Amino acid sequence: MTTNTSTPVSVLGLGAMGSVLADTLLRAGHPTTVWNRSAGKADDLVGRGAASAVTAAEAVRSGRLVIACLLDHASVHEVLDPLATELAGHTLINVTTTTPEQSRELAAWAAKAGIDYLDGGIMAVPEMIGKPGASVLYSGSAAVFQRHQPLLELWGDSTYFGEDAGLASLYDFALLSGMYVMFAGFLHGAAMVAPAGVSAGRFATMAAPWLTAMTGAFAGFAEVVDGGDYTVEGQQSLEFSSLDDLVRATEEQGVSTEVISMVQKLIRRQIDAGHGKEGFARIIESIRQPV
Repeated sequence: MTTNTSTPVSVLGLGAMGSVLADTLLRAGHPTTVWNRSAGKADDLVGRGAASAVTAAEAVRSGRLVIACLLDHASVHEVLDPLATELAGHTLINVTTTTPEQSRELAAWAAKAGIDYLDGGIMAVPEMIGKPGASVLYSGSAAVFQRHQPLLELWGDSTYFGEDAGLASLYDFALLSGMYVMFAGFLHGAAMVAPAGVSAGRFATMAAPWLTAMTGAFAGFAEVVDGGDYTVEGQQSLEFSSLDDLVRATEEQGVSTEVISMVQKLIRRQIDAGHGKEGFARIIESIRQPV
């Protein structure tokens, strides 16, 4: 793996995330050219040694390694389609948030244009970049990942998932789904206790250790799911897991049941199909087979 910090890097997109990615490269000694659609975003970085490109084309010409951190999939095409010829022979690492299929489409577009492509999913907020806990997932060109891994490690722990360019995005969105559902569950609980005069802050002091402890159940659920047998001993049954009382308690507090009713519907579908004696992990079958 190369550790050469003299390789010029161009960063396209200076939102909150793009700016900190570029700043991290600068601090590590990488000559960095930056470009953003709206003016002014590059001023602080230029003050710390970055070169500012007036156009995306100028940025691309400044280095053979291009980092794209733009708004969305459409923005990537809007910015890069006109530059496909100039990008030929370059390396493109795209850390724009895109779906797995969009990532695969961009990889195919890059291959057709003669661009080495690596897709990235950032599992961190901007303030975490370059610090313990930051993680970036990658898929696509193995050669690109290996060649630039020292640079990628500047941003956070780097994990490579294979040549399928959509895998990093898939893991990214799968992990985010768990996060958002957990956040929604916490907020549901906070809404439930609020009518009793309990602040969200006070509730958080109880919820954080409880939810952290409950993540210990993941491995057991995974073992059951991977084994495909929801009747193994030691599981909490779907009938016992029925959330009817929880839904009723939510209604009694005068708040929305939408969050908890979503889980109850997944449970109920399996009970109604005759699997009430089987383990809670079986709700994955409700998720795998949408109505």
